[in-house]
Amino acid sequence: MINESKKWRWGIIGCGNVTEVKSGPAYHLTDGFELFGVMRRNIAKAEDYAQRHNVPFFTDNADDIINNPQIDAIYIATPPDTHKFYGLKVADAGKPCCIEKPMAPTYADSLEIYNVFEQKKVPLFVAYYRRSLPRFLKVKEWLDQGHIGAVRHLRWLKTRNPSPLDKSSDYNWRTDCKIAPAGYFDDLASHGLDLFTFLLGDIQHVSGFAANQQGLYSALDAITGSWIHKSGVMGSGSWIFGAHRPIDKVEIYGSKGEIRFSVLDEAPIALISESKEETLFIEHPQHLHQYHVANMKKHLSGEQIHPSRGVTGLHTSWVMDKILGQV
Repeated sequence: MINESKKWRWGIIGCGNVTEVKSGPAYHLTDGFELFGVMRRNIAKAEDYAQRHNVPFFTDNADDIINNPQIDAIYIATPPDTHKFYGLKVADAGKPCCIEKPMAPTYADSLEIYNVFEQKKVPLFVAYYRRSLPRFLKVKEWLDQGHIGAVRHLRWLKTRNPSPLDKSSDYNWRTDCKIAPAGYFDDLASHGLDLFTFLLGDIQHVSGFAANQQGLYSALDAITGSWIHKSGVMGSGSWIFGAHRPIDKVEIYGSKGEIRFSVLDEAPIALISESKEETLFIEHPQHLHQYHVANMKKHLSGEQIHPSRGVTGLHTSWVMDKILGQV
């Protein structure tokens, strides 16, 4: 039974950099939510985070968060290779959970997580927060209102040049194939692929190619894919992480116009059609997870269905694995 007036006390497993500004503060700012506890393997860093963010409880043991009777829900903000390990524990504890994206390194692991939460009828969210951001809701509005007519094709080009960290011998879990098999594709492209299914519906057929062209790290660094949405809209994408400059360009073509935007860059959205032309810059909130977290509260209160749940995150994992040739 959903309790609309319940005060939900959250715990974070893995209070690293992503939780400093992007996500953590949103749990304090959302009416009806409280950030009650945080965990990090380094106890000194956990204590420092708790003091700076006014969090009453901290620990270096995830079980102290998961099994704490004063904590009602869990946000797993660790690297992807531990999402299943912690996710299954949270499901066993019967607590609502938000898992950072991607849901897991593989579709098989994502499916296992999804099935356990489904069996236990426990809410599961995935941190694809772009589904809740006003900038992309405006793009969806343009599409739904038919400004570009019948949608035909979506194309995304995402490139970046190798960073100093990429070129160094310093460790980076984001390019470690044991944690993120496709490197920056897992971390960055997942956002766009998930957003495209939000905008245009689920994908029915998908394939792709992937390689490591630079040899700078163990993960893949060059990926290309093509797909067909169930609606018949076609899509294609190229993600090249060894290019000479960064590009983030999405174009959606329709029978009467097109829409242009960036998935990751701070850039305007543009509508060019037979009936209307408009260019808007819709600023993101300081805490990027703000609307995503607020929508979790509405979901848990029975007000509306959250746009990024286990079932949608699972579909994105399937699409990614198909592009990489893993399923």
